[in-house]
Parts: sequence; structure tokens; C-alpha cells
Amino acid sequence: MDVCITGGKVLCDDAIEDVCVRIEATDGRVVAVGGENGTARPIDAAGLMVLPGIVDIHGDAFERQMMPRPGVHVATDIALIDSDRQAVANGITTVFHGVTWSWEPGLRGSENARAILGAIESLRGRLAADTRFHLRYETFNLDAEPEVTDWLAARRIDALAFNDHMPTGDSVMRRPDKLGQMAERSGLSREDFLALVARLDTRRCEVPDAIARVAGAANAHRVALLSHDDASPVQRRWFRALGCRVSEFPTTIETAAEAAAAGDHIVLGAPNVMRGKSHLGWINASEMIARGLCSVLASDYYYPAPLVAAFRLAEIGIAPIEQAWPLVSARPADAVGLDDRGRIAPGLRGDIILVDATIPGRPRIVAVLVGGRVVHLTEAWRLGH
Repeated sequence: MDVCITGGKVLCDDAIEDVCVRIEATDGRVVAVGGENGTARPIDAAGLMVLPGIVDIHGDAFERQMMPRPGVHVATDIALIDSDRQAVANGITTVFHGVTWSWEPGLRGSENARAILGAIESLRGRLAADTRFHLRYETFNLDAEPEVTDWLAARRIDALAFNDHMPTGDSVMRRPDKLGQMAERSGLSREDFLALVARLDTRRCEVPDAIARVAGAANAHRVALLSHDDASPVQRRWFRALGCRVSEFPTTIETAAEAAAAGDHIVLGAPNVMRGKSHLGWINASEMIARGLCSVLASDYYYPAPLVAAFRLAEIGIAPIEQAWPLVSARPADAVGLDDRGRIAPGLRGDIILVDATIPGRPRIVAVLVGGRVVHLTEAWRLGH
């Protein structure tokens, strides 16, 4: 039976309207915005906001479920199912799990990357959110190139980001704790970890050509490309020339300005907005949004953050909710080429959330629909018969 969301304040494009939203049961798409309920099953949204589901294109909070403490491993399927429930309960209807395939062993090694990809593919029928695979490809992971290009050709990857977390003298000086964390995560001693870094550094000259080849394969198979931690306008222009039009977490204002001027998407962390600052002491995301230097907010390491961040932007006067919400819905969908979601309009997926926004700064998810199907509901009386 079709469903019709009634009585709520619906975000339609750039305006809040008092209209009904009807979703067809057969394909889970919105068939009408406005009009009468008819014979559809009603969902009472009185007192609630009706918003497009959150599209989260960069999140690695699932790693916490996989390894809740150093050295404590949880079965991949259990961890992903738990992560799925957390994502949906926080209004995320499309989730890109950012899976790092690094040159280091352990949590971000090759076996784990293969296991997570296989688990996502096998679990899709059981997961509530539309779950996608975002490969965070460490650029010094040169030996993985053939397998990565095979995955791209088979369309097993939904987005690919170029990451470079190779320790350098400067990075170790800035964050001396980071080296210890990386060694612990890899399962290697500090000495063995440093020896591995030294061996890989001898192949540094091979990295640019490998990036170009992987980018070419992604473009050939229409897989969205992202670059992570762009450090300069020159670096951003280099990645753009390879077809990479999404800049994740640029590290300087000048780099973000270069991206914005060229029409590239700029991804920053929703936790940064939620907390009012970066956990690393980097750019303030709210200020960047106010300057037009951020187009996408992502959960990064904390699933509740996109929901809270959008409402915080409205609360502190950066942008009304009509302008803040697309940062977590329409724009991330556009950034990765998903033109069937991120807005509430006829013909688009029925990925919709109902939010109680009566307490300032503390929005609460009441109901979540993915593809027109109710997958999360905290107030059962709202679902009619």
C-alpha cells in the first residue's frame, strides 16, 4: 500500500511547506507532493519536520564497531549491522562506509578492506540504509593498484578517495602521538612500522603515475573521485585535472577557495560544526560555510553529527534550515552523482526522515523511511492503518 506523510512541515527545494508527501509502494518513489491522502496508509507528522534523508558520503565510525578497543575484533557482519542501525537512527538513509585500504597491515590492511567490501555486498538485503562502499585508497599502497582497478571495472566501488597518510618528518613533529596510534592500529612494533615506512618511501617517485592510472580507471567507469586533505591550491588543481571534483577536508582556506572558485565540492566534518571546532585544531567548518567554502557536511567519525550540525547552523544564524539541510542531503548526493535522492520531489526515492525540532539544538529523529519503507520509528502511534 502507498504511504502518505501528512501534517508535517515539508522541505520542498528551498522552502518549508504544509503539504502531504505520497510515496508509491511498488518502487518506493515519491509520486506526489501536495494533494489528498486518498487510500494511502497515513503517517502522522504533526509537529514534525519532514526532510530528505541524510546522504553521508564520508564516514568511518563503523570502525569503532569493528574494533571497539585496540586489539579487540568484532565479526564484520555484526559490526556492519550495528553501524547500519546507528546510521538510520540518526537520519542517514544513504551511507558511504569510508574503508581505508592502506599499505599498513591491521585494521586498514588489505584483508580487512576485502572483508568489508564482501560483507557490504552480501548484507545489502538486510541493511536498512542504502549502503555504499567508499574506498579510501592510500596512494603509497602501490601494490594494490591492479586489484583496485579490477574493483572499479566491476563497479564494486561507489566512490574513491585518494589519501596520503604516510608519516613524514613534519607530520610526526605536528602530531607525535599519531605515529604511535598508527603503529598500534597496524599491530606492528614501532621499529617495524618505521622500517615499513622507510621501504615505501623509496618508491615515492612512482606515486603520481599510479594515482593518474587509478583516476583514469575511475573516470572510465563513472566512479566519483575525491581527494583528501588537499594541502595547497596547486594540489587541488592537479587532482581536478585528473577528474577529481570533490575536495575532502582541505587544510587551508586558500585551497578551499581554489576549489570553490572552480565549482568543486568541498567536504568538511559535521562534528566540527556540532562541536564548534575541529578536533585537530584545523579550519572552523561553520566559518567556512558562512564564507561559501563548504558544500557538503559528512559524519566523519560520528553518525549523529550531520543531523545536529544542520540545525546548529540555523540556530547560530549561519543559514536557515532550508539552506543548511542541503549540506547533508542534496549536495552530497550531487557530489557523488546520485541524482535520485537528497530532495523531496516526484520521481525521487522516498528517503525521508521525520524530525522533532522543538528543543533548540537537540533535533530528534522520530521516523525514517528508506525507499518508501519505514525502517525506524520511535512513536508507533503515528503510523496509521
